[in-house]
Amino acid sequence: MKERLFIQKSKEHVKLEEFVRKQFAQAKCGNIEVQYTPVVTRIIIYTTTPGLIIGSGGERIKEIVEIIKRDFKIENPQIDVQRIENPDADPIIVAQSIASAIESGVNFKKLGNFYLQRIMDAGAIGCEIVLSGKVSGQRSRRERFIAGYLKKCGDPARRDVIKGFAVANPKLGNIGVLVKIMFRSTELSLDKSKLERKLTEPVKMPEAVVEPETEIVNEAETEESE
Repeated sequence: MKERLFIQKSKEHVKLEEFVRKQFAQAKCGNIEVQYTPVVTRIIIYTTTPGLIIGSGGERIKEIVEIIKRDFKIENPQIDVQRIENPDADPIIVAQSIASAIESGVNFKKLGNFYLQRIMDAGAIGCEIVLSGKVSGQRSRRERFIAGYLKKCGDPARRDVIKGFAVANPKLGNIGVLVKIMFRSTELSLDKSKLERKLTEPVKMPEAVVEPETEIVNEAETEESE
């Protein structure tokens, strides 16, 4: 019973997020959080253009709230719009920017290298951009752009790597844009702390071995004594 409720709640969350993205397609929306509380259901939208979402006098927000009440049966939804201060650090925004540039006819190699550098300048440890589809020509293929240190599997990849995806619609066909960014690594911090600890530890010098003193007898003296 609990599993069914969890699956149903996840489906509603995905449908709500897709609806919000579709309604504000003209604005670049990053992550969308849905917080369920006993009093209200808060929908937090992170974007680079809050004005396009809010509208003049908040009319656009009010209109979307009424639709959410009617279609999703949510009694008291509230939409909170937050500005993204550093768009180059958000993989969803970067993926959307690359997709829109591909649709405008910009060369994919220039785009990959350009945004790769911008992500690294934003403070990332590593990043990867993958373009899948008819990038150039009629044949579908994949193009990868990667820089820095990026975990591919395991718990660090799930914990430290954030992902964003967007779809470009040029004339030749759809192109998927996948962006992965890694800003911190627990493994790297542990290795660094171990190294710093080793460097700060006092170095133990080996104890000097003191040989017992031996009496040196002069051969001339021994002869005289004889």
